[in-house]
Amino acid sequence: MRASFIFSEVFTGLRRNITMTIAMILTTAISLALFGGGLLVVQMAGKTQQIFLDRVEVQIFLTDDVSTSDPGCTGDLCRGLREDLEATDAVVSVQYLNREDAVADAKERVFKDQPELAAMVSPEALPASFKVRLSDPDRFGVVEDTFATRPGVDSVLNQRDLVERLFSVLGGIRNAAFAIAVVQAIASILLIANMVQIAAYTRRTEVGIMRLVGATRWYTQLPFLLEAVMAALVGAILAIVALFTAKSLFVDDVLADVYEANIVAQISNSDVLLVAPILAVVGVGMAAITAYVTLRLYVRE
Repeated sequence: MRASFIFSEVFTGLRRNITMTIAMILTTAISLALFGGGLLVVQMAGKTQQIFLDRVEVQIFLTDDVSTSDPGCTGDLCRGLREDLEATDAVVSVQYLNREDAVADAKERVFKDQPELAAMVSPEALPASFKVRLSDPDRFGVVEDTFATRPGVDSVLNQRDLVERLFSVLGGIRNAAFAIAVVQAIASILLIANMVQIAAYTRRTEVGIMRLVGATRWYTQLPFLLEAVMAALVGAILAIVALFTAKSLFVDDVLADVYEANIVAQISNSDVLLVAPILAVVGVGMAAITAYVTLRLYVRE
């Protein structure tokens, strides 16, 4: 088998059906870029989840009477709650916030950039509470089941619920990217099949002559398969370049403040590099399988 002849046939076929080739490259690039974007969102969600889970606390709010009458947590009721919390297996640390501390904490975390609103917050508006750090955020149920109904406890807040809402949003973005990628992939498959059929039809005379002089079916069909693979490979390269470009010129600028505040994990160049070979393999594999099946089903020379 002469490699030079095979590759000359491949480039000839790509030039001959240039509009179809360009359409397939662009469609493949778009579908792979969307698929890669979904993979990057998955990576970002995983890293962000770890960031938040490391910060997750359970906050136990005390009733108004305890908050008002025992600011130092020296009474039997408040002290007993604290000692029992500290003795719980899953608990790493317990911090008591009286009403004054709660106001200071709210001004620091919630109203940091809104001094006008911060000035309006009074100690009477916020209850005293315990901030509880857990060794395993999944053990929240232990604290809630044990302390939610204890005397002096008004309610129990688990920040993990807020974190899960954030991840549901990220999951929605990921699913949307994957859904669009699937639609684009179907379009790419149809274009590949059409391109292979058109290429085979336009060169049916050449293929027939080659078969008459003893060329095998595999030898005559390999150029068509390689055409699809090369077009898909170019599309994969464009998709990878698009991901790097979008990250540098768009995502990093839009999410700069969010990254700085460590609210979500940053997408790095290494993340894109990790996704790049996956996109190349998926793109080339999809093109090769589609072209092979098309040749077997529709091309009989």
